[in-house]
Amino acid sequence: MTDTNNPPGTDGGDALVSAFNAVGADYLFCSSGSEWAPVWESLARRHRDGLPCPRYLDLTHETVAVGMATGYGLVKRRPQGVLLHAGPGLLQGSMAVHGALLAGVPMVVSSSESTTYGDGPGQDPGGQWYRNLSVVGGPHQIAQPFTKWSNEAASVHTLPTMITRAAELAWRAPAGPAYLNIPLEILLEEWDGREAKPIVAPGSTHSSPEEVDPVAQMIREARNPVIVTETAGREAGGFEALVAFAEAWNIPVVEPDSAVCGNFPRTHPLHAGSDIGPWMDEADLILLVNCRAPFYPPSRRPSNAQIVVIDEVPQRPHVVYQVLFADKYLEGNVANTLRQLAKRAKNLDEPTVAVRRAAQEERHAAEQAAIAAVETKACGETEGIDPVMVAATLRKLLEGRDGIVVDETITHSRVVKRHVQTAAPDSYFYVQGGLGQGIAVALGVKLAAQERPVALTIGDGALAYNPVIPSYDASKAYELPLLIVVFNNRVYKSMNLNHRRFYPEGAAAETGEWLGTDLHRLPRLAAFAEPFGMHTETVDAPDALAPALERALKAVSEGTTAVVDVLVTR
Repeated sequence: MTDTNNPPGTDGGDALVSAFNAVGADYLFCSSGSEWAPVWESLARRHRDGLPCPRYLDLTHETVAVGMATGYGLVKRRPQGVLLHAGPGLLQGSMAVHGALLAGVPMVVSSSESTTYGDGPGQDPGGQWYRNLSVVGGPHQIAQPFTKWSNEAASVHTLPTMITRAAELAWRAPAGPAYLNIPLEILLEEWDGREAKPIVAPGSTHSSPEEVDPVAQMIREARNPVIVTETAGREAGGFEALVAFAEAWNIPVVEPDSAVCGNFPRTHPLHAGSDIGPWMDEADLILLVNCRAPFYPPSRRPSNAQIVVIDEVPQRPHVVYQVLFADKYLEGNVANTLRQLAKRAKNLDEPTVAVRRAAQEERHAAEQAAIAAVETKACGETEGIDPVMVAATLRKLLEGRDGIVVDETITHSRVVKRHVQTAAPDSYFYVQGGLGQGIAVALGVKLAAQERPVALTIGDGALAYNPVIPSYDASKAYELPLLIVVFNNRVYKSMNLNHRRFYPEGAAAETGEWLGTDLHRLPRLAAFAEPFGMHTETVDAPDALAPALERALKAVSEGTTAVVDVLVTR
């Protein structure tokens, strides 16, 4: 620790702000609680005196605070600060914190408790802690199952370095949220001005040549290898490294439905779609690149393939049940490992590679023809708007604009991936965890990439789960315009499909009483944006779709969020 020139009388609020400043956090995403008065006072003092501090965002819902930190972290890949309120605020935001864990986004989440309940010396924390807010065992016990690390700051003098430790742990692989409980009494306690040293980016680990060379030989000897990836594009440089690796060896790349970001250009000739099924019996080598759960059911083992796992942390600690069937692991920085393997693409059996390349070119051409045929049919419909038409129209609208698509659809997620066809790094993200975070995550992405248009594709059911009013408030308050496209089929379709699948001849099929699915009773979904002065459209005719989306994107380019509620046919 080093001494600073902080004035006498500063307290734990200053210690927190100073620590997050040292950590390099750009933002503090806060859903307000009464414990954060010392932080607000510190920020006000620093703003008055021209001292450095993270930018503070005042947000009106915990999911919005955590979700925005998630979206920002997906692009920037550095830990930010999230401030929630006590145990209840942590519980309210817990779904989004869990989503950040699944998405591999580093952040330090904090909330508070009381340790004196008004019976100790110093300022009165307030009776609400005694009556309503406290949790037996402390909020850090609540956070433990859905964070990487969870602890309590027991002293104002250790608070800065506790925040440093939380940020360092959050940033290391596998990246994810760390939680720190900071009692209100600690925040109010006088601080002597000592602060934590700034943190540096994690060092990288590498697979040794002795480990990489045998894998290169396995690839060289394989006749029908395939790459399967879920999150290679999440790693810094991972997207570009995967392209170089696949091209060097001429290996097809499958992005299964479980892929959570853009990992490989969907327009690339080596992109082999999203179905791993055909490869299960045909491939002789499967390269799992950042692929946490490639097979479903997990016991479905490939017939003849050897399996190489390329992943910095292949055994994800937060995955309850994980089956990889690995024959060999390459553990270390994924982008570096892929670059090392690409350099070893020498002395190839050219006839074998030519056969492989020709087969993939045939598959790719067939897929592109199938996409074109489906889009032609969808765009020729006159009785309503097919979801394929929505995705294809959005793709054409975003062409050449360096757009980013954040997806929170369920029934239509395959349609969005297949027909939007993102092809650049950090151009597609799928929201992880429970539904209801999409707008906030998209706002965080926009905060990190303000020069790029950000489109959120979302179902009507998912939109209903979102804290819509707090999200629109954040969009307007912080000038973060989004294009929100609602795939509105007026039903929780995935739930209905499961009911029909589990009970095809049940009572519901007999009577038509499908419970838990009908959303016809919801009002016009775009209307909720009108009080915020946002651009709104409701579209139910095919010929009105493209003009509506064009008007909406124009409104976004002029600085306002636009919501286009598209009534789709399925």
